[in-house]
Amino acid sequence: MILVTAATAPVGRSIVEQLVAAGQPVRALTRDPAKSGLPAAAEVVAGDLGDPASLRSAMEGVSAIFLLAVVPGFAPAFLAAAKDADVRRIVFQSSGSVSDEAPEQPHAVAEFHHAIEQELRESGLEWTFLRLELSASNALQWAFDVPAQVKTGDVVRGPYADAADAPIHPADFAAVAIEALSDDRHAGEIYRITGPESLTHAEQIKLLGEALGRPLRYEELSVDAAREAMGPYAPADALLDDWARHIHEPAPVNDTVEKLTGRPGRSYLQWARDYQADFVS
Repeated sequence: MILVTAATAPVGRSIVEQLVAAGQPVRALTRDPAKSGLPAAAEVVAGDLGDPASLRSAMEGVSAIFLLAVVPGFAPAFLAAAKDADVRRIVFQSSGSVSDEAPEQPHAVAEFHHAIEQELRESGLEWTFLRLELSASNALQWAFDVPAQVKTGDVVRGPYADAADAPIHPADFAAVAIEALSDDRHAGEIYRITGPESLTHAEQIKLLGEALGRPLRYEELSVDAAREAMGPYAPADALLDDWARHIHEPAPVNDTVEKLTGRPGRSYLQWARDYQADFVS
């Protein structure tokens, strides 16, 4: 049995759907099972990383856990529950900003994930770290509510039009996670994961427009204006710092998806087509 936390987030949902499609047992952890919309064949349970009692019951009979963490201070109770339940392995969705060499992490998001990685290393459990550079689905709430901008007009406003990312389709990240959850060879490994192509913000919006069948353009905001707009939706300083480093150079691209799953990663255009309903009124 595999337990998937944050099971209604794009990656978690795709993990659940792929495991169900393969006939594999999966338990999905979510705050409100009735509203999850997850496949009927999945065992959907109520729980929260901040609620140790719910974790203990959710982990019964579980061999491996996919962990997406957004709750500060959850790790001690989570790891204690995992040990009590005889869980073998944790596959952790970490941040591509984490550095193993730097004396200090570059920003708060990296520090948050680095601290969890250290607790997992010291737990005595098997672990695998999947360091995500950028999910294509970030565009669903891309810094400051891109869907609403697209629904109401043909201009998307944001910082750094020429900053490059290599977004990964959630289904590809999910496939890597399933491989890591299912195969002992990945215990103790750290994988950096990117999408298959480096694209600027302006290029991403153009491709989103292509998927929607209408022209979209990117209008650059000042850094200060973007920081203010992004505040309610995302860790603004961390994102701005990461984007600023890739204004004049391509984003890093690797073939981790193909090496681990045996198939190349889906394009950003494919993601936009798969998620176009989220951008339509």
